[in-house]
Amino acid sequence: MTDLPAPATLPIEAPAAALPRRIAHLDMDAFYASVELLRYPQLKGLPIVIGGGRRRLDEALAQDYADVPPHEIPVAAFPRLADYTGRGVITTATYAARAFGVGSAMGLMKAARLCPQAILLPVDFDAYRRCSRQFKAVITSIAPVMEDRGVDEVYIDFTQVPGGQREGGRVLARLIQKSIFEATGLTCSIGVAPNKLLAKMASEFDKPNGISVVWPDDLGTRIWPLACRKINGIGPKADARLQSHGIHTIGDLAQRPLAWLVQHFGKAYGAWLHDAAWGRDERPVVTESEPVSMSRETTFERDLHAVHDRAELGRIFTALCERVAEDLQRKGYVGRTIGIKLRYDDFRTATRDLTLSEPTQDAAVIRQAAGQCLKRVPLQQRLRLLGVRVAALEKPGAAPVPPGRMPAPRRSRGTALSDPHTVPLF
Repeated sequence: MTDLPAPATLPIEAPAAALPRRIAHLDMDAFYASVELLRYPQLKGLPIVIGGGRRRLDEALAQDYADVPPHEIPVAAFPRLADYTGRGVITTATYAARAFGVGSAMGLMKAARLCPQAILLPVDFDAYRRCSRQFKAVITSIAPVMEDRGVDEVYIDFTQVPGGQREGGRVLARLIQKSIFEATGLTCSIGVAPNKLLAKMASEFDKPNGISVVWPDDLGTRIWPLACRKINGIGPKADARLQSHGIHTIGDLAQRPLAWLVQHFGKAYGAWLHDAAWGRDERPVVTESEPVSMSRETTFERDLHAVHDRAELGRIFTALCERVAEDLQRKGYVGRTIGIKLRYDDFRTATRDLTLSEPTQDAAVIRQAAGQCLKRVPLQQRLRLLGVRVAALEKPGAAPVPPGRMPAPRRSRGTALSDPHTVPLF
């Protein structure tokens, strides 16, 4: 990397006591898989992938091992990835499985070729939500300023918490790690830094069960050598554009003048790229906020086609609707506007939405409405991303918003629903 000027001191928001700002990002280690290992500790250390529904495995084990505690079921009784047939995708995998190149959103059949000996376990969202509530309760009992970022990660403001300044926050991070493990049996990785941006990156430095502390003067040695994709907010498309300009690392990005970035990436995104490269982030840790919408989306391991990959897309689409519904139920919201997001293989993006007469948090209703949205987009082209969104949120029992109505499916860019060339919906 070309020599760079010494990093400027990061802007640090200081409270009245003039304490340096210390923000932590806590990420649970292989969360879904780790929860499964609490149930089946005999599988610890083995490659495991999580994906699919629970019923078949539960029924099989209940039939063959009805009187055996889960932790005593023989390892040989669990299904292997080599025997899987279907078009499902992986939700997550243990670190032992990841060593074989297996990862989230990968097709199970592809994963079976990479790691046929892996054990295949189904997802259990009820268990994951229960453990999520447990570890977050532990955190807030120690450090109450916590921002919930999903089932397995949070931001925590260490600044004013006892121990939050000792060794840059390492002392408090160790206490939280130990307390979570004692309460749940689960491990986590924590990054502590002057702000959210750097803390998020730091939490990945020493996984699993690690603690990484980043100081303002670590920018040049620990942050700039990283790939630009390590910045949360730089996706594949933006990264490809950066690389086309010879920008591969965060340090490369820091070399580019603000004016150049604004010229090539627009005023807002260019300015954000410049700040991110220099480790600047003023966002506070927000403990309570009213969400505008909730969404789930996934980028596929390979581009999928609505005809040739219809079954796989259908399962993914249904799972996204179910996960949005679970998010709504967990956080106590209902929503009226249901939307979809598609990204094609040429990176074009299409969105559609409709408004229901009554708000909902029901997965089946969301799936039906999102399916209506799908009828209004062309599906002949391969897809690289699929997303589902619920907006116009409100609390159940709140004063009703004037209802809209579900619009009739509209003709979409020359593709009519009655057109014989229209591809079937997934």
